[in-house]
Amino acid sequence: MINKDILKEIKLVVFDLDGTLLDENGKVGEESKRLIKELSKKNVLFSIATGRLLSAVTEIADELEIKTPLITLDGTLIKRYPNEKSVYESHVPVKHVKRALNLADKYLLKVALCRDNAIYYTEENSIFPQMIEKFGAKYKLVYSYDNHLDNILEVVLTSDHQPNIKYVANKMSFPYTFGLRSSYYKTNSQGGLYLLEIRKMGASKGDGLKKLTKHLKIKMKHTAVLGDWYNDKSLFENDCLKIAMGNAVPELKRMADYTLKKTNNEDGVADFLKMILEAKK
Repeated sequence: MINKDILKEIKLVVFDLDGTLLDENGKVGEESKRLIKELSKKNVLFSIATGRLLSAVTEIADELEIKTPLITLDGTLIKRYPNEKSVYESHVPVKHVKRALNLADKYLLKVALCRDNAIYYTEENSIFPQMIEKFGAKYKLVYSYDNHLDNILEVVLTSDHQPNIKYVANKMSFPYTFGLRSSYYKTNSQGGLYLLEIRKMGASKGDGLKKLTKHLKIKMKHTAVLGDWYNDKSLFENDCLKIAMGNAVPELKRMADYTLKKTNNEDGVADFLKMILEAKK
């Protein structure tokens, strides 16, 4: 068990979403909902650290009445609502956005541009809202990308032709560009489709947590994080209370201070929230 004195001092709880707070149907457990509201009355703050875009997270945060800034796109953006001031944001330089668009045109790739409020696409790239779900992000059709090149958090390219995706990924990496992180992979849901995601280098969930706690003036040791997957590792590298889900990968369980018995499909998060509530009572 976790020391009750540690639980009593928790002031901020940060959840990963998919595989942690959400079940396989994308729903938050009813008991977790109740406990989040109960703990909020005891001045515990809540936030989310996710690989999703902000536009795909705000409705979940609204449902849970979370007002704290959210760590989105793996730390690339820390913000609560699209129109308010951000705690932190990391944009792909305009020159690199233009380079990606030119390469997409030359090698017949479909391309979309991600901002905090939506994923922008043109008529020629209408494959995106039809086939690339991006975990519930909102989409916006624009006539041209020419007036939407700034404040881009991520450039997404797709093709069913792996050599072209791989070649463009190489051309968007060092030494052709500097300060970018390019990663491509085959999608699970769309059999033969490959995705290439390009972001500015230097952001992670763990770094986002440091920025958020500093912004909130909360000590890291008074913070708890919950996760299940490899992209939660940077969260667990901080000096906070680290909670792994029952369905977490073995590597994350080894890093955790405590591993829950239940999975995300069993509302395992609620068991940890009950521990905090009992300690604070």
